This record gives sequence, C-alpha cells and structure tokens, in this order.
Amino acid sequence: MNLTIGQTDPITVQDPTTSVPRTVKELDPIVGGLSKPAKMPGLSTSIPAQRCATGAKLRKVKGSVCSGCYALKGCYVFPVVKAALENRFQCLKDPRWTAAMIALLNRKRVEYFRWHDSGDIQSIAHLRNICTVAENTPGTLHWIPTREYRIVQAYRAQYGDLPENLILRASAHMIGKEAPGRFQHSSMVLPKGETTHESASVCPAADQGNECGDCRSCWDKNVETVAYRYH
Repeated sequence: MNLTIGQTDPITVQDPTTSVPRTVKELDPIVGGLSKPAKMPGLSTSIPAQRCATGAKLRKVKGSVCSGCYALKGCYVFPVVKAALENRFQCLKDPRWTAAMIALLNRKRVEYFRWHDSGDIQSIAHLRNICTVAENTPGTLHWIPTREYRIVQAYRAQYGDLPENLILRASAHMIGKEAPGRFQHSSMVLPKGETTHESASVCPAADQGNECGDCRSCWDKNVETVAYRYH
C-alpha cells in the first residue's frame, strides 16, 4: 500500500511511545499548539486550507463547498494566523508529534476534540497517526471531517476500522448534495436560505449565537448526517 496517497510533504507513521517532555509548556511547540474554536466545546488543531489536496481542486468549481472556503478569508488571512497554521503543518513531520499530541490531550483532559477546523488529511500515514492519537486518548471523543475519500478507503484497506472514539464524517463536495453513501457518517452544506433537511441533523449553531451549545451531533455516531446552513 502506498503511504503517499494525497501527500504533499513527507509524513511518516510514528511511534506513540517516543519519549516526549512532561509539561504542557514543553509539549505545545512540538505540535504547534492547539486552538480553541469559540463555537465548540473542546479543542482543535488545524493546518492551512491551501494544503488541502481535494479542496484545492474544488475551490475552482462553482457550487462546491470549497468555492467559498471560510478558512481562506477572515482571520485566516492574517499573517500571524497563516504562520501558525503552516507551523502546525510542519510539526506533523516531527517524529514526536503523535506522542506529544497524546500527552497533551490526556494532560488537558480534553473531552471533545475536532481535527482540522482548517485543512484536511494529508496521507494514509497522517491518518494513521491521528488514529493512534485517538487510540491512546480513550477519554476524548474525536471528530474529523474530510473530503479525502481515497485516503480513507486506502487506510481502511490497510489498517481496518477506525478507533471507536473517532468519528470520521465524509464531507460532501457540492452545496446541497450529500456525500457518497458508502460512508456511514457524513456532513453536507444546505443551499443558501434552506434551514431544514428531510434526513440530516441540521446544525443549530445559527440559532444559538454561532455556538454548539449542548449539541454534540458531530461527535455522535448515532447521527449519520449533519447538515450545516450555508454561510
């Protein structure tokens, strides 16, 4: 199996038992720090949206979700933010990254974690490291949205099922369309002005100050599809 599917820079499968520092202050620089999205109940990590392989193609497609990517505007274009995101991407290649991420999440006792509020999976090796983090942080529920369908399928062919505490949602490419049915869990974006969907759980954030509130649908494996309102 080719570990470089979708990969733009060398990321290797890492050993979670690699020795890392003990304190949060020392661990943070190894992973580039964690972010705290204002709307969410937990922490997150992100890399540049420019590093998205499928997303880079979709940005040129009219009607695609990525054509209006939120991670390419607003605060994401500030030089300090762009530098931080790129630093996090470079940190993925540090052989201590997986062990440091495990230590950070366990030390911080993170209950809910979102992967990639900006950016996406880079390769099978990258996804393997993420899964290793989930396997070693049993007290954390992990959610990862992705458009890298091929990477996910290739990962499953090589490694099997994802960890029980990690929910992967295949993100639909086009506004108003659902993701491929071969994925058990998915997400989509409703057309502008639409607020309901016949089968998906619609994100309530727009009605509650742009915050998750007590909703945890994105992390809930009983919810097959989450629909987000166009914004």
